[in-house]
Amino acid sequence: MASQKEIRTRISSVQKTQKITRAMKVVSAAKLSRATHAITAARPYAVKLREVLASVSAGVDADAHPLLTPRDDVRRLDVLLVTSDRGLCGAFNANVIKAAEQIIAARSDVECTVLAVGRRGAEHMARRRPVLERWTNLGTPTPATAAEIAARLMQRYLDDETDQVAMVYGEFRSAMTQIPRVEYVLPFSAPGEDPAEAVSYEIEPSPEALLALLLPRAVEFGVFRALLENAASEHGARMSSMESATNNCSELIDALTLDMNKARQSAITQELGEIVGGAEAL
Repeated sequence: MASQKEIRTRISSVQKTQKITRAMKVVSAAKLSRATHAITAARPYAVKLREVLASVSAGVDADAHPLLTPRDDVRRLDVLLVTSDRGLCGAFNANVIKAAEQIIAARSDVECTVLAVGRRGAEHMARRRPVLERWTNLGTPTPATAAEIAARLMQRYLDDETDQVAMVYGEFRSAMTQIPRVEYVLPFSAPGEDPAEAVSYEIEPSPEALLALLLPRAVEFGVFRALLENAASEHGARMSSMESATNNCSELIDALTLDMNKARQSAITQELGEIVGGAEAL
């Protein structure tokens, strides 16, 4: 059995770790609150934007805009992997990376190119295959960052350097639940509408002119929403992970305290035995 001094040292070390995990949980909870508010505000806008684009694109040909035109033979696939820059968030990054690896493995018949947002995903992929572009240490997602990433994706698609673009990120459900999601962003496809429920728009000068304006913005906002979802998922996963770590520290401190009490009791018993033995010898 370890000595009392050794056990006290271990208890002190665990207590210091517990203070760190508790502080990280509080910080993540505050960041999660802001991130949840941002994604809650963004989701209705994303839904309405896609509804409008569905109504507008329903009356035009698929080749009305290059971003709408699907390729007849998909031979090249860009995968935008969105993860966090930091760890200590449980299996969140591992699950998103696993989803990206599954997409690449399932599309073995095409040439896959990886673009990474977040240091964790970029480092993981770089050890296995080339990473064409990487965006790291971005902090809080901003529209400017999303516009930069979306511009790179659209440029490659318009320059015929890729035939399809998939985006893999963590979708936020709750602080306890984050789901890896795969979304194909290019060629852009708005969800189909029931013709009876479709809204008819009178567009001037033309639907094509409106699509030319809205489609790049829709792709940018799709990337922005993915960044927001991923940020909220990261903070939720880290908060849950740090809460579990804090609870584990409490359990370990209790167990070590019990061991210390046993060690102290054993030492006292031994001392009493020595005293009694010495008295009998006299």
